[in-house]
Amino acid sequence: MNGGGGLSGFQNAPVTRALIVACGFLTVVLGFRGRSRHLGFSFQDIAKNPRIWRIFASALAFSSSPELLFGVYLLYYFRVFERQIGSNKFSVFILFSSVVSTLLEFIALMLLKDTKFNILASGPYSLIFALFVPFYFDIPISSRFNIFGVNFSNKFFIYTAGLQLLLSNWKRSLVPGICGILAASLYRLNLFGIRKIKIPGAIASFFSQYFAGPPAGTSNPSRRNITQNLSPHMNRQNQRNFGPARTVPLPEPTESSVETLVSMGFDANSARQALRQARNDLNAATNILLEAHSH
Repeated sequence: MNGGGGLSGFQNAPVTRALIVACGFLTVVLGFRGRSRHLGFSFQDIAKNPRIWRIFASALAFSSSPELLFGVYLLYYFRVFERQIGSNKFSVFILFSSVVSTLLEFIALMLLKDTKFNILASGPYSLIFALFVPFYFDIPISSRFNIFGVNFSNKFFIYTAGLQLLLSNWKRSLVPGICGILAASLYRLNLFGIRKIKIPGAIASFFSQYFAGPPAGTSNPSRRNITQNLSPHMNRQNQRNFGPARTVPLPEPTESSVETLVSMGFDANSARQALRQARNDLNAATNILLEAHSH
């Protein structure tokens, strides 16, 4: 699967960009000050000596450069989900997964009661592995390859990077990873109707203004969304006023739209066919491909 394909950089993924910037900045700054080794979520941080700055830093800053590289690579790859569901819903997913996984980590520390295991690895482990849930369910396998007689899918390398990160600190990283998977599973089950909740407009506008990528030759997103929403209504209105429309040849899909769907894991031929059927409506084409894959 092509993690770097589709829209360039962080275009249409401002929340992912803010998250990666925060992770990188805190990891570098705390590493230079020699505090990265003292980070990590612990039972004492909540029950006995709560320090908000340490909890916040432990949730974002990795303790080593290799963990930072693997973590940032996976977060950057998973920006495809923000493009797919929108920054607002993606933000709700992040907040829900982070809060629920933190509670689960706290419960795990209470239940394990291991004196040698009282601090979890620092970094957004729970969030990264929460994103593996939609990766498993929603991103289809678009190609396979063979190595020494063993078949692998195009998702193999992402799973390999995730496994490397999951076992990087053994139980200290394994526990937050499992908690993240459980939290994302609860989100997927729509616990308390969480999938209908939206982030307030002021906060969403802040991220869009300060962390959104350059437009890269595309039209204004909000205007494009409005046009897409109005198009079906206008077509129905024209049919009522002027009768059935004449047969119009299907428009050729744009390369940028094809690349966006390819970055989600679909093969190029299926992407072009879905875009023609949806008349270059990217959201409709994505739904067509996902529905086809589910059957």
